[in-house]
Amino acid sequence: MWRLHERAGLRVQTSESPLRQDTVVLMHLGLGPASVRIPCRVAYVIKEPTLRGFAYGTLPGHPESGEERFVLEQHGDGSITIAITAFSHPASRLATLGGPFTRRVQQLMTSRYLRALDRP
Repeated sequence: MWRLHERAGLRVQTSESPLRQDTVVLMHLGLGPASVRIPCRVAYVIKEPTLRGFAYGTLPGHPESGEERFVLEQHGDGSITIAITAFSHPASRLATLGGPFTRRVQQLMTSRYLRALDRP
């Protein structure tokens, strides 16, 4: 379930598997003491015939306050699309001071998710 995040460079730990509502997720970006701690909780899971996905919201300690959603849709012709939706605002002094840099990091992560989809 977390392969996309791991391929995008995040280290992922979850409170349980398989993924379900209220699963706690702790991700880290970067290495060692310089890594950014990214705690989240799964808000909901989507399991429909042609849709699969989930959304998580940030927890205290996350640099941002918001939600991110990942949904795969299989179309009638067999093709699959992914939609990644995110909204947030700074939740830490560091993120607030980061201003445009913080937004750029979010854009970079979305790009890393999309590039990760192209890798086998």
